[in-house]
Amino acid sequence: MPEVIPERRLGILQATSINMTDMVGIGPFITMPMVIGIMNGPYFLYAWLAGGLLSAVDAMIWSELGAAFPMAGGSYNFLKVTYGENKWGKLMSFLFVWQTMIQAPLVIASAAIGFSAYFSYLIPLTPLESKLMSGGVVISIVALLYRKIEAIGKISVVLGAVVLLTLFWIIGGGIAHGNFIQPLRHINDGLTLNYAFVAVIGYASVKSVYSYLGYYNVCHLGGDIINPSKNIPRSMFFSIAGISVLYLCMNISVVSVIPWQQAKESQFVISLFMQKLAGPIAAKIVTGLILLVAFASVFSATLGYSRVPYAAAADGAFFKIFARLHPRGNFPYVSLLFLGGVAFVFSLLFKLSDVISAILAMRILVQFIAQAIGLLLLRRSRGKVNFPFKMPFFPWPVYLAVILWAAILVATGIKLFLGALIAISSGAGVYFIKATLKREWPFNAKPPGNQST
Repeated sequence: MPEVIPERRLGILQATSINMTDMVGIGPFITMPMVIGIMNGPYFLYAWLAGGLLSAVDAMIWSELGAAFPMAGGSYNFLKVTYGENKWGKLMSFLFVWQTMIQAPLVIASAAIGFSAYFSYLIPLTPLESKLMSGGVVISIVALLYRKIEAIGKISVVLGAVVLLTLFWIIGGGIAHGNFIQPLRHINDGLTLNYAFVAVIGYASVKSVYSYLGYYNVCHLGGDIINPSKNIPRSMFFSIAGISVLYLCMNISVVSVIPWQQAKESQFVISLFMQKLAGPIAAKIVTGLILLVAFASVFSATLGYSRVPYAAAADGAFFKIFARLHPRGNFPYVSLLFLGGVAFVFSLLFKLSDVISAILAMRILVQFIAQAIGLLLLRRSRGKVNFPFKMPFFPWPVYLAVILWAAILVATGIKLFLGALIAISSGAGVYFIKATLKREWPFNAKPPGNQST
């Protein structure tokens, strides 16, 4: 039996900080012009409200499952339990780990690539230098995470403070400029509520939702959270509420200084914003803070994802080597090194624009929608006795989450939808080959027990 992490060491402050740093990252700073450009009007703020709404509704599902099953691995455990540990849950949890081994490094690489792109505002980089920069970010993150979990909790609080400092500076600059309320007065200018508006807000929400992803990161660290039945839901809702307000205020602040028609064309809109307010030195300082926020995001995402292969391997459903813990630091070092290594390669191969929508399309089917349906199945079989957190108005928030995720999936485009189906199909094929060779479910399934692949 692999050794397990013996103590829960992360409280509500650390858990919320880890979530918030993962949510912010480079995302809102690079997607803001994209969202404005897609909406093409002052009503672009509704896309950010839509992202916050979807996150809050989906967090109810994560909260029920995270509070009931506070273990390392998050969705891996949720899918296994909700679909039946010895039947379909084997396939669903395997598919989650399968896509995580590709999708997680892509997420890490996307933040590192965004870091490199924004760094070029300070020092222009050649394409080769930009690749080396993004790869160096991944290596640095792995080095920082190669230590005990309680030290990481302290680092996350510091990085979370930098996130808040940066956003407060941007928001405060807009308020001090004296025109902060003006964008809200004109938010409905040119707005027509029809099918076209709904379609456009769906496309824009692909970008805004990307900037909210990470509110559930605490569930991947469930085995490390103190008083998980209360702190897991609280950390998610605190994170979403706080980040939603900060995102809206940041967007309002920026377009109160730079007209939205100009903001949608700027690659470094925050730097341009600060340069107009306080000059080039201030612009360079805020750019440096944004880079630190991006670094913090890679840090938080890598921390959470490194627990997923570990949890699967410790459960006997993945390669045994990923269940190894560091002899002194007691952290899953093999999983960390593998994901970091793949992310390093991806950071050298891909462009940021190529991965944002693909990451979302891959997650929606295997993780978000499947997880919501799984909760419905589990509630039907177990009732609500075994759930420390119970969402209000169940099951309507679950239905709403499935509808909204399906709409976002459609908005990513047919090519990415087909790509996600191909990835899922290939994973299912690998699972059934493995099940045939090992005579597991559904082929003469053996009695329950840990079996390494």
